[in-house]
Amino acid sequence: MLPNEVPNRTINHLGLFGIALVMLAGASAALVGVTMAGGRMAVPAPEFVLTSPDAHLAVSVPEIYTANVFGCHGGNNSPALQWSGAPAGTKSFVVTLFDGDVRGTPSGWWHWVLYDVPASVDKLPMGAGAEHSPLLPPGAQQGRTDLGTDAYHGPCPDKGDPPHHYVFTIYALSVAKLDVAPDSSGSMVVSSAQDSLLGKAVFIAHYGR
Repeated sequence: MLPNEVPNRTINHLGLFGIALVMLAGASAALVGVTMAGGRMAVPAPEFVLTSPDAHLAVSVPEIYTANVFGCHGGNNSPALQWSGAPAGTKSFVVTLFDGDVRGTPSGWWHWVLYDVPASVDKLPMGAGAEHSPLLPPGAQQGRTDLGTDAYHGPCPDKGDPPHHYVFTIYALSVAKLDVAPDSSGSMVVSSAQDSLLGKAVFIAHYGR
């Protein structure tokens, strides 16, 4: 064997050792993005999600939830809602229903305004938005809608309009109570919520007639 020659098996062992080092280095590099100081694994925060257990809402708003004014003859019940993944530090929620497709008003239309919902709550039953509702969580307040009532009122777009987008939004706040006057409008409640906003989630339903 010449002085510069290395046995094949030695080369193979070195090659396998090198591959192992590369694999270990790659694994270490991959872990960099998911570790925190102190070597703990960083668990991604859960996604804040708002949904309804009524699957029909994903297709079109059923009549049980539509208004019973302005020529509409629905049940005017607020739908059941549920949410998960609220941000850490959440102390209360605001829930709204807004239609930005209303003709003749650039400010849209507030159909439901609910605030001071305790952080321990993660769902609302159907009909919770009725006036003086016993189904609301303790401490929760309803603000004034654009119909002039402190209660939910359902969709009733103009006949012939393309289906409107009815946007249910939940806002997670870092305060237990909003500093707003009773009977506050949707605009006032949502504007006041911005100072303590931790996150929000949206669920969109559609309805036309």
